Amino acid sequence: MRSIRARTLLLVLGLLSLSMSAISYKSYRDAQHEIEELFDAQLAQSARLLQGMLGRAMPVAERQALQQALDQALQARQEPGDPAQRNGHVYEGKLAFQVLDEQGQMLLQSASAPPDLLPQLVAELPPRDQATPLASLAEQLSGYHRVAQNGHQWRLFILRDRQSKHLILAAEREDVRGELVQKIALRSLLPDLVGLPLLALLVWLAIGWGLRPLQRMAESIKARAPDNLAPLVFDPLPQELEPMGAAINRLLLQVNQLLDQEKRFIADAAHELRTPLAVLRIHAQNALEAPDPADRREALRQLGAGVDRATRVVAQLLTLARLDPNVVQLAMREVNLLDYLRNDLAELTPLALERHQELSLEADETADYHLLADGPSLGTLLQNLVGNAVQYTPDGGRIQVQLEAQADAIVLRVQDSGPGVSEAQREKLFERFYRLGEGQGAGLGLSIVLRVVELHRGTIALCESPLGGLEVAVRLPRSRA
Repeated sequence: MRSIRARTLLLVLGLLSLSMSAISYKSYRDAQHEIEELFDAQLAQSARLLQGMLGRAMPVAERQALQQALDQALQARQEPGDPAQRNGHVYEGKLAFQVLDEQGQMLLQSASAPPDLLPQLVAELPPRDQATPLASLAEQLSGYHRVAQNGHQWRLFILRDRQSKHLILAAEREDVRGELVQKIALRSLLPDLVGLPLLALLVWLAIGWGLRPLQRMAESIKARAPDNLAPLVFDPLPQELEPMGAAINRLLLQVNQLLDQEKRFIADAAHELRTPLAVLRIHAQNALEAPDPADRREALRQLGAGVDRATRVVAQLLTLARLDPNVVQLAMREVNLLDYLRNDLAELTPLALERHQELSLEADETADYHLLADGPSLGTLLQNLVGNAVQYTPDGGRIQVQLEAQADAIVLRVQDSGPGVSEAQREKLFERFYRLGEGQGAGLGLSIVLRVVELHRGTIALCESPLGGLEVAVRLPRSRA
């Protein structure tokens, strides 16, 4: 189910139906119990009224006259057109009473009373009690009982008159109670059954009203042009939707930054590669047109050097793009900076030897040089620092790398004996494509170094080297806390 409104409506109506069913069932059971209590009280009251009426000794003739009068009253109630019928009730035939003496002989009964109520009750007693005389069972029979007679269940109340030794039975058919309980339950459930569809409609409208801010947000997003990455402006949002709106605008900002970075990378690449490619074309053309083999070899040599320079430019541009703070995800782990530095110096030593330069490392072997860092980007930092020093130091010069372990950080210093950089120009060295002299780089080395230092939350400083050239000091914290 993909609709939030439908899911919420189904859940609300389901819970509402379950709760209403539970409440209705509890009401039905409570009503049934109270009605049974009321009817039991009426049975007991009827039996005690009969006890009061028949408590004195009554001659047989008078008792027969009373029985005849009861029969005539019942017959008159059943005659069509009788005015008494209009004042009667359909339940009258389902109410009965009997009066028996201590031997079980019928003394008086209503015409609606089944004749075998008491024998049926005695027959349902345990076998050991069925042969016991009725007079001895009188105490056991007193109280409430249920008896099945002629396909109907009867509720009995038996009262024993201690003076006259009579047993008075007041009986009522169970379907009287059942019909009343059903009517009460139906009347209590009918409003719920009728009101549930109306309630569903109201809940549907209420949920729709509650989800309207979400619908307006969705419509605003759908109406946005694909090339429009400006932050979305919403009406005042509910508290639950504010994080979603902020997340969408943050995502749009990140996408915008990524596109700007891509455009900047393309512009930088086009700007920096335009001249090398033009130079390559010239060298290639010179090699094709040179009649002298020496001139051709020189043109090819220049062509190879141009290819190397273009390769370095592309590599540095890709490195700079990879280290963008908006997209880079550093894999921080504990590394030994001294081991990294030794490996990188071993790779760069041939370049220094080719130019007859002295490349040395000064570090206290007993110190701890462990820190949390991203290995690949740390290697990029070391290669650019030492590579720049090799490139700008004259042939036969010196390059000295120092490593100092502090309590909370490690300081790396790269010193050279090159021409150095004036204090006014040092800050410009961190700008992209800024170069001093006729170096073979693209002017991106220190920009890459600065980016790596920022990602590791370190600091970098440029100053005059004790060797006469430039010193680059990088301070890297041991942890990012």
